[in-house]
Amino acid sequence: MKNIFLLVIWCLPVIGLSQNPDSPPVLPPPKGKAIRIATFNAAMNRKESGELTRDLTTGDQQIVDIATIIQCVNPDVLLLNEVDYTESNAELLLKKFLQVPQPNGHVDISRHLKFAFSAPVNTGEPSAMDLNNNGRNGDPDDSWGYGAFPGQYGMVVLSRYPILSDQVRTFQKFRWSQMPNAQRPAKDGTFFHTDSIWEQLRLSSKSHWDVPVKIGDSTLHVLASHPTPPVFDGPEDRNGCRNHDEIRLWIDYISDRGNGDYLIDDQGKKGGLEDNYPFVILGDLNADPFDGDGKHSAIEKLLSSSRIAQGPAPTSKGGAEASEKSGQANARHRGDPSQDTGDFNDKNPGNLRIDYVLPSNHFRIVDSGIYWPSAKESERGNQLARASDHRLVWVDAELQ
Repeated sequence: MKNIFLLVIWCLPVIGLSQNPDSPPVLPPPKGKAIRIATFNAAMNRKESGELTRDLTTGDQQIVDIATIIQCVNPDVLLLNEVDYTESNAELLLKKFLQVPQPNGHVDISRHLKFAFSAPVNTGEPSAMDLNNNGRNGDPDDSWGYGAFPGQYGMVVLSRYPILSDQVRTFQKFRWSQMPNAQRPAKDGTFFHTDSIWEQLRLSSKSHWDVPVKIGDSTLHVLASHPTPPVFDGPEDRNGCRNHDEIRLWIDYISDRGNGDYLIDDQGKKGGLEDNYPFVILGDLNADPFDGDGKHSAIEKLLSSSRIAQGPAPTSKGGAEASEKSGQANARHRGDPSQDTGDFNDKNPGNLRIDYVLPSNHFRIVDSGIYWPSAKESERGNQLARASDHRLVWVDAELQ
């Protein structure tokens, strides 16, 4: 069973902030020397190239709502998934939305997000090959990662601490076949991809980033990714296999046994993360340890790793309320619904826990939660959370 940890944070008074019942709840700052680390699949992807840039420039209600949620949580370090990549989008998001007080949000000038890192991803990047075996090239599914245009479903790391951009490692072009004992997709004993295609396939559906953030005298390695969902394929389970191995990349990267020695980043550097470096694994990993599709073994292994700080899983009352209200697939789930981070189709797969903030064992977990207030706690906050089908997950962690 999952650990049950009921949040009471919504009921705490926040000195100096509005307690208007029509406003969404605002979290108080972290306690003591803890830092607040968060991940959020913000669903800011758009159907056409350039559309998100336009919305960031002219204004958009969904982006306002996303910014409001972020300001209510006020993280120190944040990964955003599904933000279409261009060279300007991250800066536009910071300057026009996150550093500007939203009507129901809150910006603490001493704590607001100041730095951003974003880079190209595999989604929408043409492979010039028939990757889905339908006899033609040029489908979104024929890109290195599923996407209608380059940069769709991109990622952004934001921080109030300096990002050491010249030390970032990316694994966008790492080839799947380079992973020892990779789960190569097959049907009835026949490999789905030809050898020539398999040898060129990239593992990461978006990218895997190691983004160092300087916090005082320490450096926190933000390990960011967004593995493919383990669905939208056939009996060969190519997306399920890929999701498993995208998560496994991080398991190997943080291994203290040299299991990541095979890894080669886009800059040509070999190996995984050194043992003594503090890190946090962030992202929509598209894997629930109990429910939904996919191969649960990778996420189970990651969650139980000795390199990860162990503590109660983040929870919300809104997740439990939504699960009970919608029933159907949720009624058959084995996992604790208060730990769900995504509100999905009630028939299949139901709501799932797929978004994670996993600090290394260098940290002590002080507090955690999911920004998903129940309607009873805050009707406005409950409505606001629907700006994305995912919910923001946060952890307050103190370096030991």
